[in-house]
Amino acid sequence: MYRGGVGEVVTPPSWLDSALAACHVFQESTVLMISHICLGITDYPRAFAFYARVMNALDLQLKFAEAERGWAGWVQRDTPRPIFVIGQPFDGAPATTGNGQMIALTARSRDQVDLAYRAAIEAGGQCEGVPGLRPHYHPDYYGAYFRDPDGNKLCVCCHAPPAT
Repeated sequence: MYRGGVGEVVTPPSWLDSALAACHVFQESTVLMISHICLGITDYPRAFAFYARVMNALDLQLKFAEAERGWAGWVQRDTPRPIFVIGQPFDGAPATTGNGQMIALTARSRDQVDLAYRAAIEAGGQCEGVPGLRPHYHPDYYGAYFRDPDGNKLCVCCHAPPAT
């Protein structure tokens, strides 16, 4: 059993045990700050189509996609974690977004930021800030901001200087 809100006990969905069992086992010396990030979605086919394009632009690999369970996850190639997951909330309530919450994904180059931003907008995302330098973060910070079709805010950024 898992605790829900305010003393509520929530039974985990049947797929959770198999999903956890399928997770990659790390060497004892490997500890990552982030295991996975999950964004709630309301319409799996729409969200999957959106994220498939953005993740492809970032050269991220699909780790799993289970339409019948309403979730999918991506990773960097040859890396088991962290996993970027989209999924329908397992409490059955609608997915909601928060003000001030954002996930930032790393791009290898400024061109890749531009490509991911275009993919997001073409796939139905809403602009929250066009690609460009944000020197108030640091001199080489190049980022773009957008919302997915459910309203989740994302950033794609590159911390490297321009390619020479």
